[in-house]
Amino acid sequence: MTEVLGDLASALAAKMPDLRGRLVGDQPLAPFTWFRVGGPAQAFFSPADEADLAYFLQNLPGDVPVTTIGLGSNLIVRDGGVLGVVIRLGGKAFGEIAVESGSMLRAGACAPDMRVARAAAEAGIDGLAFLRGIPGSIGGALRMNAGAHGGETKDVLISARGVDRSGNIRIFKVDELGMSYRHSTAPEDIIFTSALFQGRPGDPAEILAEMDRITEAREKSQPIREKTGGSTFKNPPGEKAWQLIDRAGCRGLVVGDAQVSPMHCNFLINRGAATAADIENLGDEVRTRVKAATGVELQWEIKRIGVKA
Repeated sequence: MTEVLGDLASALAAKMPDLRGRLVGDQPLAPFTWFRVGGPAQAFFSPADEADLAYFLQNLPGDVPVTTIGLGSNLIVRDGGVLGVVIRLGGKAFGEIAVESGSMLRAGACAPDMRVARAAAEAGIDGLAFLRGIPGSIGGALRMNAGAHGGETKDVLISARGVDRSGNIRIFKVDELGMSYRHSTAPEDIIFTSALFQGRPGDPAEILAEMDRITEAREKSQPIREKTGGSTFKNPPGEKAWQLIDRAGCRGLVVGDAQVSPMHCNFLINRGAATAADIENLGDEVRTRVKAATGVELQWEIKRIGVKA
């Protein structure tokens, strides 16, 4: 299988002589996820910058599947791995954060949300502190309208920039992204590269103090030091997912070496030796039990990609 996996990367490299980023085959993906599970990518590409990403996509055959991953905090990579190309943005080109006039801030798609929150606070830009409570990157926040502690990405977003499957650079205003609770209508083929945010003038000390409160609240209520993927299921209208899970008797439930967190029922944990199948099967068992006990059908918030082993 490894030989087959390596062929795609070699073929693409030969087709794209001017490529500057890192392109490899049979790349393990578990190290790139917070759960630390999952199989390899058939081909793995980390572009040098936006122009390199556009060049790659312009020359990529249309029948080759593309999957984009970020910090891997909200992700299960299945044990059979991911076919086609997995693209992961990284480095200075996609992680830069720049403060602009008028209480605006521009951030690369791979910049961690918490780092963007801190940069805004230190610049006296209020309104972005909620990002401190989101364990992901800006690209993921754009894709799913990430939110926490009373704030959502759509509340502060002006525009987002990205590259489509044909290699075209596209810019979207916030009202073109159809953002709602944990969702956006952004085209599936768009790979976001950066975003422009609008805050408001604030006192750095007060904003940093608010961020400290958010951090303290997370540490007290969430298993953030475990191998986890953040909130597993979306909150149904008028309900809290964790309360439904608790009501169904799933707190501490175990499948293989995966467990529903005893601290927070909407978090799943890899206790050390779990497979991706253990975690996904545990999530499906929770959904089944919640449906039977409450009549509510929970929807996954964690993204699941790849082939089951």
